[in-house]
Amino acid sequence: MNNCLPEDFSTRVKAYRDELIAFRRDVHRHPELGWQEVRTTRVIQERLEAAGLRPRNLPKGTGLVCDIGEGGSAVALRGDIDALPVQDNKNVPYRSIVPGVCHACGHDVHTTVLLGAGLVLADLAREGRLPWRVRLIFEPAEEVVPCGSLDVITAGALDGVERIFALHCDPRLDVGLVGLRTGALTATYDHLLLRIKGPGGHTSRPHLTVDLVHVLAAMATELPAALSRWVDPRTVMSLVWGRIAAGSAPNAIPSIGELEGAIRCLDVRAWHQAPGLIRELASRVAALYGAEVEIVYQRDVPPVVNDAESVELLRTAVTAALGSDAAVEAEQSLGSEHFAWYLEKLPGALARLGVRTPGDTTVRDLHQGTFNVDERAIEIGVKLLISVALSSSLSERH
Repeated sequence: MNNCLPEDFSTRVKAYRDELIAFRRDVHRHPELGWQEVRTTRVIQERLEAAGLRPRNLPKGTGLVCDIGEGGSAVALRGDIDALPVQDNKNVPYRSIVPGVCHACGHDVHTTVLLGAGLVLADLAREGRLPWRVRLIFEPAEEVVPCGSLDVITAGALDGVERIFALHCDPRLDVGLVGLRTGALTATYDHLLLRIKGPGGHTSRPHLTVDLVHVLAAMATELPAALSRWVDPRTVMSLVWGRIAAGSAPNAIPSIGELEGAIRCLDVRAWHQAPGLIRELASRVAALYGAEVEIVYQRDVPPVVNDAESVELLRTAVTAALGSDAAVEAEQSLGSEHFAWYLEKLPGALARLGVRTPGDTTVRDLHQGTFNVDERAIEIGVKLLISVALSSSLSERH
């Protein structure tokens, strides 16, 4: 696997560095939630058009797709553009001006990196130095359900694409490092709601009714335990409750209660089996106590399963653009990522982009109001996306 970077590659990227940092800060100051990314879409579109490109809006009005170069098939690069309903707690000049909304997951960086890669690739295309087509996908609504990636697919944005790549900020990796992993990188996320029902009654006579709170407690403990014995432990299936609710008086047994939680796993086959297993186990526990159970199982996203060849393309790209020491093994995460839906359709890979300042011992995580990045990561990300887009292995089918 070779790489065909131009000799002045670093100079070309560096020429956009200050502009891209300013762009990222502007997007960070003006975050928008999923399906509301009107301003974000507009500023991306304006910059792409200024570069002589012709981006096209996605059907719901937010998010963009933009082709660079020519050719029958393409490699796609994806970045997500939405923010989170999180208060920005950082004391920085580019702090969010939107109350309760913040780019706390690095999507402002993903957007900026993808834009930067597009600008350099557009320069190469004008000079006749882009050997095939590259498609930029600025995906809306990655943080919500229903998610934007499914709309991207429905809109035909993967038509003619043979491989897809993306980056995600990782606050546990230093700037200059890129995390790579073949196979499952992130987990599924499914939403589970159990509604337990009984006739209700008095706490002095539980034998004459269904002791619903006891049933809820049994369900909360027994269902995750039983699930762990019904599936292969290598799938790492996890059921964790986030809400339990029932009753309004200490001496009355309620007639209805609810359990709500999340199911995550790293194996696609186990993910497909999970709804049936949950329904059978929950029904058995409820029947043991004479209760009724209504099960609402909502699919969200499969695991991100990185294709082996795509990971090797990324590894080659990392070496060519950043050096052989820049690639490290990425840890698996039980978090979820809607990039997984693209990988259900075609081969590709998601890489982890280091955004931590070397020597910084502050513990930061995604989805927190204190999340921030070392902006040198922008240039690193741009170099990597360009490098993988120009990988000569992608031309073998042309």
